[in-house]
Amino acid sequence: MSQDVTWTFLTNHAHVVLTLAANPEMTIRGLSLEVGITERAVQSILNDLVDSGYVGRERVGRQNRYQLLLDRPLRHHVEAHRSLGDLVRMVFGSRKRRSTVVRIP
Repeated sequence: MSQDVTWTFLTNHAHVVLTLAANPEMTIRGLSLEVGITERAVQSILNDLVDSGYVGRERVGRQNRYQLLLDRPLRHHVEAHRSLGDLVRMVFGSRKRRSTVVRIP
């Protein structure tokens, strides 16, 4: 990506979701490096996604397990006729992805 790019079509929330869909075992640190935001920002986004019902979170030992809830509709009225799963499929195509259950310490 060019250094001159100052905006993208997708939000950091979408980038976190898509990164988790592609790399289910990625850590918060890995997410922050991949998306280009702080670890605190990743934690805040994950909390938003959990609180809004787009991601499930389960405590497993000392780690959290997150699961993308792909049947949930997107939030904005322009795309509300599409689901989170539609977004993931739009970006990655129909090829089979790994499990969308992820562990994040």
